[in-house]
Amino acid sequence: MTQNSAQVSSSMPAAEVSRRGWLRGALAAGGALMGAATAPRVFAQAWSMPAQHRRVLDVAAQQRDRVANLLWHTDVVGVADFSLPSSLPRFHFANLEAGRVDSILVAHGRGSDPEHDGFLKFFSNQLNSLATSRGAFVTNEWYRGKYGSSIRLTGVDPDNNMAQDRAIVVHPAWYANPDMLEKWGKLGRSDGCFAMPEADFATALWRLAAGRLIYADRLGFA
Repeated sequence: MTQNSAQVSSSMPAAEVSRRGWLRGALAAGGALMGAATAPRVFAQAWSMPAQHRRVLDVAAQQRDRVANLLWHTDVVGVADFSLPSSLPRFHFANLEAGRVDSILVAHGRGSDPEHDGFLKFFSNQLNSLATSRGAFVTNEWYRGKYGSSIRLTGVDPDNNMAQDRAIVVHPAWYANPDMLEKWGKLGRSDGCFAMPEADFATALWRLAAGRLIYADRLGFA
């Protein structure tokens, strides 16, 4: 800087200095905005339903149609996929009207998993087998039982038509709570009932009671 320019600068009014500083900042901001304007645009991606959920809805619709004459309500179908271990959410609420699937944990019967490794090995419809049965179940009235509010079931297939005699129901249970996974990596086992986490059972009662369908099998939805 020369002496003359230094003198000019030192004698420049403070307001002029402030105005020039503001202009420099505005120009810099404008350059940044122009750079942003030329950046590649990112477009929102269309939502895609997971393949697992599509398969759950398909099976729910097929089984609903198969036993529709036995149902009072066909809006929601419970689908249990016992090909998955008990550590994964494998009980699905398939809302056929909304096209939506929500999933929670569910325990299987001790007779279906003698080694208690968390995997269902086989189904049974026999009295005192303590095993899970496969097939279509129709929900009946709810009642207060050993585990609190529970839903009675009627099995409508040859593989589960002893459900009432075996007292197979849907109920909440402490051994089906998520904290079991933190301790053991698997849920506890029922006596063949659909045992669900205590915090989720109110939702199950509301969605499944009063003549709705539950379908259970080894479905391989993973």
